[in-house]
Amino acid sequence: MASRLFVGNLPYNVTEAELREYFSTVGLISYISIPTERETGKQRGFAFLEYKDRAQADEAIRCFNNQSFKGRSLSVKEARARDDRPQSSAQPRPSEPRFNSTAEPDTANQPDNKPTFGPDAAPYRSRKKGKGGPKLERVSKGPMREVVRGQFFYDDDDDDDFDDAETFEFDQDSDPPNGN
Repeated sequence: MASRLFVGNLPYNVTEAELREYFSTVGLISYISIPTERETGKQRGFAFLEYKDRAQADEAIRCFNNQSFKGRSLSVKEARARDDRPQSSAQPRPSEPRFNSTAEPDTANQPDNKPTFGPDAAPYRSRKKGKGGPKLERVSKGPMREVVRGQFFYDDDDDDDFDDAETFEFDQDSDPPNGN
């Protein structure tokens, strides 16, 4: 019966030929898979190997686990099906609530490493609208106010005095009107 191994902490530039050469010292490898990211196509840093014999797979785990390969310490162990793997803390299990919705924390049902944040927030669309809400129609605010920063008042009578000063002729013997 074939036995599949998980090889973690691989360099991101490793090739299938290099893996086959490195791991074939224990026995004949029947299958190699190096997963890549969907968006970028880059390798994800792990691979799956399959040996036809269970004894060869156990020997590969014993020989290559924690051994250096291209400057990185490999993690080699038996691959498990997705259902058998423990859930990571980042992804909640479908059967468990995401957060505890009671006011007091229920520590009997939760592991020690999961924080309790309280009830989930209401969906965005069902929230009450805030102050004023969005305005459907724009209403004219009226004319702009005139800003008065200083008061300058000119009368027509006062302007006449300034006009006369321009046409005033000075005697050469007399002092100029500015006092100099």
